[in-house]
Amino acid sequence: MSTVRSGASAPDEPFQLSLLHGFPTGPVAPPGPELAATLPVARVLIESSLPHLDRPFDYSVPAILDTAAQPGVRVQVRFNGQELSGYLLERTADSDAGHSLLPLQKVVSAVRVLTPAIAELALRIAERYAGTVSDVLRVAVPPRMARLEKEFAPDGRLDPELFLAGPTQDPGLAASAAPSVHAAPSAPSAGPVVGAGVSRWAAYHNGPAYLQHLGAGESPRAVLSALQGFGPGGWPRLIAEAVAAVRLSGRGAVVVVPDYRDLDRVEAALLELLPAGDVARLTADDGPTPRYRNFLRLLSGAAGVAVGTRSAAYAPVRDLGLVVCWDDGDDLHIEQRSPYAHSREVLLLRAGQERAACLLAGHTRSTEAERLVESGWARAVEAERTVLRRTVPRVLNTADSFEQERDPLARIARLPGAAWRAAKEGLLRGPVLVQVARAGYAPSLACETCREPARCQACSGPLAIAGAVGASAVPQCRWCSAPAQAWRCTHCNGMRLRRGATGALRTAEELGRAFPGTPVITSSGDHIKAAVQDSPALVVATVGAEPVAAGGYAAALLLDGDSLLRRENLRAGEDAVRRWFNAASLVRPAPEGGLVVITADDAAGVGALLRWDPAGYASRELSLRRELLLPPAVRIASVTGGRTAVGHFTGDVERRLAGQGIVLRTAGPAPLVMTGGATGVTSGGGPSAARQAPGRNDDDVRTLMFIPYAQAADAAGVMRAVKAAAAAKRSDDPVQLRLDGVDIL
Repeated sequence: MSTVRSGASAPDEPFQLSLLHGFPTGPVAPPGPELAATLPVARVLIESSLPHLDRPFDYSVPAILDTAAQPGVRVQVRFNGQELSGYLLERTADSDAGHSLLPLQKVVSAVRVLTPAIAELALRIAERYAGTVSDVLRVAVPPRMARLEKEFAPDGRLDPELFLAGPTQDPGLAASAAPSVHAAPSAPSAGPVVGAGVSRWAAYHNGPAYLQHLGAGESPRAVLSALQGFGPGGWPRLIAEAVAAVRLSGRGAVVVVPDYRDLDRVEAALLELLPAGDVARLTADDGPTPRYRNFLRLLSGAAGVAVGTRSAAYAPVRDLGLVVCWDDGDDLHIEQRSPYAHSREVLLLRAGQERAACLLAGHTRSTEAERLVESGWARAVEAERTVLRRTVPRVLNTADSFEQERDPLARIARLPGAAWRAAKEGLLRGPVLVQVARAGYAPSLACETCREPARCQACSGPLAIAGAVGASAVPQCRWCSAPAQAWRCTHCNGMRLRRGATGALRTAEELGRAFPGTPVITSSGDHIKAAVQDSPALVVATVGAEPVAAGGYAAALLLDGDSLLRRENLRAGEDAVRRWFNAASLVRPAPEGGLVVITADDAAGVGALLRWDPAGYASRELSLRRELLLPPAVRIASVTGGRTAVGHFTGDVERRLAGQGIVLRTAGPAPLVMTGGATGVTSGGGPSAARQAPGRNDDDVRTLMFIPYAQAADAAGVMRAVKAAAAAKRSDDPVQLRLDGVDIL
């Protein structure tokens, strides 16, 4: 069977997915009712995560369902004695099954929620990550809300005008939004966006040219290193101007951000340049009804811009012209369910499939983005040094030789003298940001005698003191919550504990005593603040939870830098640098007195922040990864599960690849490291699919397989086929297969 054509957008065009070889074509069934006169066979993809069912099955179309059973609709079918849901992929004149077919049981909805482009994208994602198409569509297509479909599409046809003047919107928006959705200007605009004043892209090398190509209907690819994270020159405005430029060319756009705080900021910036009816917000945090309403708005063409979190990467935008991913180094872009796709990779595949422009933006540059720049696939968009010096704050490192001579105790002090002075002077001008590594009060404990981390005697988990409490509190395990009333060190037999780290709450308490009368605001854990006022205050936030001050922070103190760098992760340095730049970008420029003080000792990462050179750090990291043959210089597959199952899976993969002349480098199997609160949690922090099953004594292990890019497609295909064959035989326990997981190493 052939695959759908690239970029197909007609709603009534039939489409199909390629079949997995080695399986029967469709279910056996007795003759059904009277069939449709034309195209009586429907190919249906069943909603099932079982790998061996990841292919279309043929069903007959009863005459009574002929009109409603169109490609892209939800259907119910009979399979193996059960009624299962699925998607109708295409209608054909005959079947190659060689036997009679079961009829379709029901057309659940006449709305064609699965477009040809998204169906092809789902197949490509499943092939890249060795997953199933059904798992991808579970993320791509939101759950059905029948009331909305009856309200806007009683006959299955979506009318854009109904969505423009729907019950949740102002009817007056219809007149203002409709022209911008469908109409393009008579001539592409190469200058500033209409109504935007001077374009913020003018401060960046290659920036104006990128907007010009977008407005001309072309598809440029760029990696943007944004300077500011606040105010009118911040990154949300840059993204909004790029989207406005592509909308002027008559095309749509998709913008994906890591979390709801970034989503609120980007949406507000877009609404300053585009009509409200043209922007559709897609995030599960808003609830199923708003999400499905906005999905239908995009599907109908009433909205041309989709903005949201991970699932927004699959938004059914018509005539897609631009895909944008903000801060692609954030691990929130990784889907937490199989096949664990990354938003960046989804958007890159979609840009190639639909010939759309691409923009990867961030304050830093991930090694994956640097690889795209060095390969010539994307062009770097960054500010000149003269512009940079006027825009970014001054950065001071308390660990350099000059500061060490002035303050010999700075290396061991929680708040070195330079940081204290920066906070005191900054409070005279506005808020001061204090970034810490951990939430809570005292998130970890250690033996006072030997300084070894204190471990639970029941499960070996780390001990901690929960909440902001005194020294009399009883420590408890962070994994199993068991109290440790009679704790004794297994290394030195000591019985006294000390705080091994200071959390955000304790830091706020100490700063409150150091600066009496100054308001102290915390942002961490379940109490994250999106914004703070410009009045003087100490804002203590964990990494990634820094609020935004409209006028920027007067100063920022980046504490616990060495703790971030000591994490046992290949990307610890890269992630620490990203978090430092994200916090520093919230500080006012150096000409306005903005100052950033960092306390880490690392030469490479701190040096990149001192020079404000994220591209140079990314290039250095990528060159080191290439020498060591580590991601992203190569692709990586992680196989997790019982030792026997992992051994059988990797052995089958190696044998099949050896038959094709491909030999992969492997590492393992190694015992699974526990760093979370339950058995089967990998060292990367993701849940294992192969949890300890009742009655199974096989220990969980993990094997890593390193795959050169030239052989990646063949290797992923073999892994997908082996996974499907193993599921069909049911001879072993299932294994978790993850490809390109940035949190694995």
